[in-house]
Amino acid sequence: MNDVELKNIENKLWASADKMRGAVSVSDYKFIVLGLIFLKYISDAFEERYKELIEEGYGLEEEKDSYTEKNIFYVPKYSRWGFLVEHSKDKDIGELIDDALILIEKENISLKNVLPKNYNSPIMRNVNLGELIDLFTNIKVGTKTAIENDVLGRIYEYFLGQFAKNELQKGGEFYTPACLVRTMVECIEPYEGRVYDPACGSGGMFIQSLKFVQEHQGNINNISIYGQEKNPTTWRLAKMNLAIRSLNGDLGKYAADTFTEDLHQDLKADFVLANPPFNLEWDVDKVTKDPRWRYGLAPKNNANYAWLQHMISKLSQNGKMACILANGSLSVGGQEGEIRKKILENDLVDCILSMPSNLFYTVTVPCCIWIINRNKKQKGYTLFINASNMGTMITRKLKELSKEEVIKIAETYHNYQNDTDYEDVLGYCKKSNLEEIQINDYVLTPSRYVGIEEQEDDGIPFDEKMNQLTYQLSEQMKKSSVLNEKIKKVLEAIGYGI
Repeated sequence: MNDVELKNIENKLWASADKMRGAVSVSDYKFIVLGLIFLKYISDAFEERYKELIEEGYGLEEEKDSYTEKNIFYVPKYSRWGFLVEHSKDKDIGELIDDALILIEKENISLKNVLPKNYNSPIMRNVNLGELIDLFTNIKVGTKTAIENDVLGRIYEYFLGQFAKNELQKGGEFYTPACLVRTMVECIEPYEGRVYDPACGSGGMFIQSLKFVQEHQGNINNISIYGQEKNPTTWRLAKMNLAIRSLNGDLGKYAADTFTEDLHQDLKADFVLANPPFNLEWDVDKVTKDPRWRYGLAPKNNANYAWLQHMISKLSQNGKMACILANGSLSVGGQEGEIRKKILENDLVDCILSMPSNLFYTVTVPCCIWIINRNKKQKGYTLFINASNMGTMITRKLKELSKEEVIKIAETYHNYQNDTDYEDVLGYCKKSNLEEIQINDYVLTPSRYVGIEEQEDDGIPFDEKMNQLTYQLSEQMKKSSVLNEKIKKVLEAIGYGI
């Protein structure tokens, strides 16, 4: 399947999902659609294996082990897509879908309490489930060819992005823009080891880590995934997102608050990747004496520095992390400023990236990426990269970094780390020692360090430019005067003279 064919499928699927707008909320139909697509995926994979077993002729087509040994989910008779297609016009189709998903969970322990089972709920009364089933029927997402091309994975990513755009503030809770995740992954390079995300959302960090390993001819079996998510529905979405790629990550047995119920207390991760909620109010009173807050207690009204310290506590001896935070984390004073000072004095901050605004579907504010490294190659130094001018507006409100821009950022960081071909670039990057950071009161805003990029001389003399600008201003003022007179006459004519 080429990109054009895939895009046509994506658009068709989204159009069908969008039909439900008004009938149910976006947060509800997100799981309606993704749940059905997941069901179609495991049915496709099962049916393909089923036919292979029939051809082999040993009568093993209903043996569960014949599927699990090939890393394929076993799908019971009344859960198979063909059965649902036969009954797609029945009045009780919602109940049949729920029953199908319950049976699948019983047969596949890794999916227990994961699949959405609300197709027969009152909110579904205005949804034409039969129409959705018919639409998905001709799209193969679980066959070997589809899996090799990650068709379902790409559809999932597309849908997550579309839902984020349409769900306003809630979108940021489960979806981090791919270009941001790629930047983090390309920088810290999680080739092998334990990868952890304490606020994993829909699992995007893990998927990009997987892609990175595959693109660099690595072995995905050399990565172990650990995560935690507070929102139960988003936790289920992450479990499904991993399952469609046959990844058995440990996301805990249930959804839970990372601060008050750490499900991975003994974990020491080689890599941490995270986009925690910005400026979150947290329940600090329950965990005041927790050893995770080695550098100080973050204020109740802002958990940014609680997230940072939690992640630092999870790093192995040579561990490295990349974390997206609000720009305010770079310069805030008070308790947080003191925590930042101690983290810097412990020589943990490897790089600070200042990112553009408008990268998120839900907010327009710029963000930053902290790269923390327990085993820095450039001891006593921190790299500052100002990427705030990068990116291209792909819609009126949304910006995206290109692949080339992501690679440029990553190469700058790696050249700095390895001390090869690295040079400070005015307005873009600067290698600074702790003394310089101390002079700046431990503020980490990259623009303070990289300076302002020199403007290229266009060769036009100043006097000539000034004359041209003066002339333009004069002409505009004349036009403004004429327009003001016209407006004045119109207002007088209708009895509102100035």
